Amino acid sequence: MSVEMTQLRFEELVSDALDLVPAGLTDRMDNVVVLVEDRHPEDPDLLGLYEGVALTERTSDYGGELPDRITIYRDAVLEMCEDSDQVVDEVAITVVHEIAHHFGIGEERLHELGWG
Repeated sequence: MSVEMTQLRFEELVSDALDLVPAGLTDRMDNVVVLVEDRHPEDPDLLGLYEGVALTERTSDYGGELPDRITIYRDAVLEMCEDSDQVVDEVAITVVHEIAHHFGIGEERLHELGWG
């Protein structure tokens, strides 16, 4: 069973999750945008996705690129949660997880840290 939540409320939760990230990290986020979409077209169960060049992979010739994208998939998150409190927690986890990819932290390390 899916949790019911308006698009606006879900976007507020994503914004709130971004506010939880320490300013020292968000200040270092470079050329990245955070978006909310309903579902990933090829993987409907995916909660979030980072697309871009991680900061650890950028070289001196990086420039003039479109922004990296962090996408949080609203319907997938709502579908996996049992109540609105769980949605709050899952949005925060997913946002932090995708931001970590922007900083070059891989899946295995994220799972070790409890953010998998």
